[in-house]
Amino acid sequence: MSPARSRRFATVLGGLLVALLALPQVTGLPGVTPALDRVERLVYDLRMQAHPPARGATDSEVPIVIVDIDEASLEHEGQWPWPRRRIAELVERLDAAGAGVIALDILFAEAERNPVEAVREHLPEDASLQARLDRLAPELDGDHRLARALQGREVVLGYVFHAQQRSRSGALPEPLPLEEPLAVEELALTPASGYSAPLPVLRETAATAGFFSLIPDADGTLRRAPLLARIDGELYGSLATETVRQFLFLEEARLTTETIDRREHLEALHLDDHLTVPVDGRGRMLVPYRGPPGSFPYISAWQVLEDDPAERIPPGAIVLVGTTAPGLFDLRATPMDAVFPGVEIHANLIAAMLDEAFLTEPAWAPGANLSMLVVAGGLLALVLPRLAPLRQLAASLAAGGVLLAFTAWLWSAHGLVLDLASPLLAVVLIAVFNLGWGFLFEARTRHRLKAMFGQYVPPALVEQMSERPEAFDFEGRSRELSILFSDIRGFTGLSESLEADQLKRLLNRYFTPMTRVIFEHRGTIDKYVGDMVMAFWGAPVDDREHATHAVEAALEMQAETARLREAFTAQGLPDIHVGIGINSGVVNVGDMGSEYRRAYTVLGDAVNLASRLEGSSKYYGVGIVVGERTRELTGERFVWRELDRVRVKGRDRPVRVFEPVCRSPEHTPELQAELDSLAQALDAFRSADLDAAEKAFRRLTGAYPGVGLYRLYLDRIEHLRREPPPPDWDGSWTRESK
Repeated sequence: MSPARSRRFATVLGGLLVALLALPQVTGLPGVTPALDRVERLVYDLRMQAHPPARGATDSEVPIVIVDIDEASLEHEGQWPWPRRRIAELVERLDAAGAGVIALDILFAEAERNPVEAVREHLPEDASLQARLDRLAPELDGDHRLARALQGREVVLGYVFHAQQRSRSGALPEPLPLEEPLAVEELALTPASGYSAPLPVLRETAATAGFFSLIPDADGTLRRAPLLARIDGELYGSLATETVRQFLFLEEARLTTETIDRREHLEALHLDDHLTVPVDGRGRMLVPYRGPPGSFPYISAWQVLEDDPAERIPPGAIVLVGTTAPGLFDLRATPMDAVFPGVEIHANLIAAMLDEAFLTEPAWAPGANLSMLVVAGGLLALVLPRLAPLRQLAASLAAGGVLLAFTAWLWSAHGLVLDLASPLLAVVLIAVFNLGWGFLFEARTRHRLKAMFGQYVPPALVEQMSERPEAFDFEGRSRELSILFSDIRGFTGLSESLEADQLKRLLNRYFTPMTRVIFEHRGTIDKYVGDMVMAFWGAPVDDREHATHAVEAALEMQAETARLREAFTAQGLPDIHVGIGINSGVVNVGDMGSEYRRAYTVLGDAVNLASRLEGSSKYYGVGIVVGERTRELTGERFVWRELDRVRVKGRDRPVRVFEPVCRSPEHTPELQAELDSLAQALDAFRSADLDAAEKAFRRLTGAYPGVGLYRLYLDRIEHLRREPPPPDWDGSWTRESK
């Protein structure tokens, strides 16, 4: 291969690599997208640690102080929960010290037992004595003592919403007042199913209350906190939200929403005309941590109870009462530290709202992330193949530096969060690919051709390719191919019923004849994954009859499976049944992978559809499902039963799918009569003539009880009677699962 051709080839593969990296952001590939998300979260945490967005804000005009129920306080006051009278004294002392608002990150969901009742159990039934105890009981009632302390003071109580539990206790505060009426049920907020709220006697005397439920990301790290939640068609504010509203004497709030997929997604919470808080569609805010634990001033709770706290609490300060004691279970994993007090998370939220120091993932962030990846990766894919190795390294380092500087500027100057891991990963992978290209590609083309294709294509085709190696290369090409997927139904149960060595021998006995059939019909084996076989026709050797060869191979594979099934049954092994899907279309085919392992494979929408067709064979109760394009390319070589007209994600028009019943020479009048009846039934069904369709499919079911497809359409007709289709229905069906 000439140097110019080698450079072009490297450019194409680099572009494919960029496309593969971009694909998870566009389609959400299972396994790949979650892995990239984990890396992105790790990079986000590193950025937060290196440059907290609120750094320097500790001298805010609004002081925030945390009163900590720490280990020292538990040693002084005894184990938790403390008597409500001590909490009342704590509130009174904080108020007397000049606190502007007191927010209690504590739940008072259960009534405290009156000590009078404990005494009453051990005294005789004396009427006068009991009367004296009755008079004494209100004075010693801890809940009423705390309620009196809350009365008339700026105190925000805390409560918890439950996502799974349906239990409800206590009294919720008034819902968040809104300037404009809003259909709360239309918001894309996950509704709470239950709650644990303060006792009614406490709720009635407190100024307000806010929920302090915090839900971490999938990796257990808390990067976002909800500011809003909904239950029973009403909106409620978080502890941070309600504390800010109470501090600023705010009344009605306003929401900005955007309609996406007929649901209202939140964009911002306007606490007033001058304070807008950016939130995501689920009402969550990125927590702009000021720093590690201890970034806010702490006072031990016992010191407040024993000493005068006025010197340590600035006048008008917001005071949060919470705990850092490990035994009280309010320590969270955050980007700043694996052990972070939950009460300080609320302090960070309050500070961010008051200082208007937010982190935001704007609505255009996904497009910008994809653009950065494509531009950085695409430019390097074009430039690096034309540079010497040292210049390749320098260009890659420069590209990575530009990405780091750009995202850091957006983060620090504007509080905008864009992905960094994926673009950097593209830079690294493109650089590694090009640096290794000169060492791997040019050597021994003919030998590599044999080594590469020998495991995929029949020996006769390998020999044919070896005679003219210059006609075959590993460059990515777009061409029309036919792709086949096949796997064993119920393989999980089968694998659990066999020993490992038995399973290995069974699979080897299965794969060998399947591979032989594919090779005999000029197919290329793409891969084996578990019990799955993937093959394609039309590459690396051109095959004008690729669709016909693929269908012929599928019919023979089913026949071979039937023979294997008889042999397995005779030997006491489980029955095996195979589902096959075939589709034809334009795909990318070539040598793809990493410097450690490469494979001659195909990529594209047609490949994805072939896989889906294989997965739907069990749904339709047939052994082979074939796409519309394959049916067109095979002409009249086979007899077809139309199965469905389905809508597939990513396609504008529905796809017709078929079953190859037999080869044309095997066609019979009886079979033609069945297929004609099916065509009439499908016409009635797709024109929404449900009565005629039901009669036709019932006749087919009675005449051919072994064909499960007809029962499937009867189920669909029953569904459409319950939920009639729209007037412009085209007769297609959207499957909810694979």
